[in-house]
Amino acid sequence: MALSVIRWQHLLWTRLHRVCEPSVCRLHATGCQQSKEHYKVLVLGGGSAGITMSARMKRKIGAENVAVVEPSEARNPLHRLIMHYYQPLWTLVGAGAKSLKTSGRSTASVMPSGVKWIKSCVQEINPDNSTVRTGDGKEISYQYLIVALGLKLQYEKIKGLPEGFEHPGIGSNYSLQTVNKTWAALQNFKEGNALFTFPNTPVKCAGAPQKIMYLSEAYLRKTGKRPKANIIYNTSLPVLFGVKKYADALWEIVKKRDLQVNLRHNLIEVRADKREAVFEKLDNPGETVTYEYEMLHVTPPMGPPDVLKGNPLADQGGWLDVDKDVLQHKRYPNVFGIGDCTNLPTSKTAAAVAAQSAVLDRTISKVMKNEQPDKKYDGYTSCPLVTSYNTVILAEFDYKQQPLETFPIDQGKERIIMYHMKATLMPHLYWHGLLRGLWGGPGPYRKIMHLGMK
Repeated sequence: MALSVIRWQHLLWTRLHRVCEPSVCRLHATGCQQSKEHYKVLVLGGGSAGITMSARMKRKIGAENVAVVEPSEARNPLHRLIMHYYQPLWTLVGAGAKSLKTSGRSTASVMPSGVKWIKSCVQEINPDNSTVRTGDGKEISYQYLIVALGLKLQYEKIKGLPEGFEHPGIGSNYSLQTVNKTWAALQNFKEGNALFTFPNTPVKCAGAPQKIMYLSEAYLRKTGKRPKANIIYNTSLPVLFGVKKYADALWEIVKKRDLQVNLRHNLIEVRADKREAVFEKLDNPGETVTYEYEMLHVTPPMGPPDVLKGNPLADQGGWLDVDKDVLQHKRYPNVFGIGDCTNLPTSKTAAAVAAQSAVLDRTISKVMKNEQPDKKYDGYTSCPLVTSYNTVILAEFDYKQQPLETFPIDQGKERIIMYHMKATLMPHLYWHGLLRGLWGGPGPYRKIMHLGMK
């Protein structure tokens, strides 16, 4: 009986994982009734970037001229409503500092009013004909296309996952289905290895895999379990963090708190029944090392949406191929991209989406007037590096991996005020600023803060 329940839960987990991929499906239109619709601006994806640009386009050209393709509530087998989540909060959810419920609102409540919501998934994009085909057989034409499809979590690329999540001691802050498992694993920790991973692929919010490590260490210290814990961070990267200033600060924390960091270690297998994790040593091809764990936090490999792979809009890696300065497609001038699905050489974060949205808004305005785009995206992104239950190092940087800090203080230090900004102010700014198309990043405020000198 218990096994049947586990299999049923796994089936639902798998179905939910598939239907929640942003606006992407593998259905074929064979036998479907085809109908045609046309919009001046068609947005693919109802995540952070898609909702943001829909709100901006509504103000620019009128709601009736804008449509968003995003799967409907009916596609979710476990919930009556499809929810839109502020995922940066899941770091705190996995550490027990916030509840999952506080991170979500219904998609209907954040969709710009009056904008056409096409409740289906993207089956095919044909940029040569300026058309998109949806999972229910509709063919939609557009004058301008904004691709905001996000990225795809690929737990299945690790042997033993996702079925390994049925076992205790393993969680992941990157998935709706597994974030609370992280908190359960942390609460149930007794002694042994607490293991945290970073995959050998691009990821969204590259600081998140180690944020949960710092929070877990703080929790174990608070509950008196720290002396019995070996805290290990295995990352595929050759560095702890990509920006030297913040990496240096994090190495100091690692040393002070006696954390073990192994660079160039990539998770390839989880043997959840034995509580073992297998890593390949990237600098020694073919060599692996196995760790026992009491707690394991998995950051999954990630990749572009299936619908982009092999499409004329994608680069060789399957990511949307856009100009890094103006976010216009390199070969199709009426196509634009924003957010995690693009090949922009910067970290994939909500903060990056905010800065990109202001630039893209300006770019599209210019293109609509047959003028050359004149505003450039500098690669700004932000990563609030949570280092405890009340401190944050606020990392902000650009394409060149150079600090681009908003406040006239040294942001390379742990600060309590930055934690409150992360936990309280930023969610408010997200729901009431970014998703309404009213927040384009801190650029203008940075100049004021630095008296116009930065």
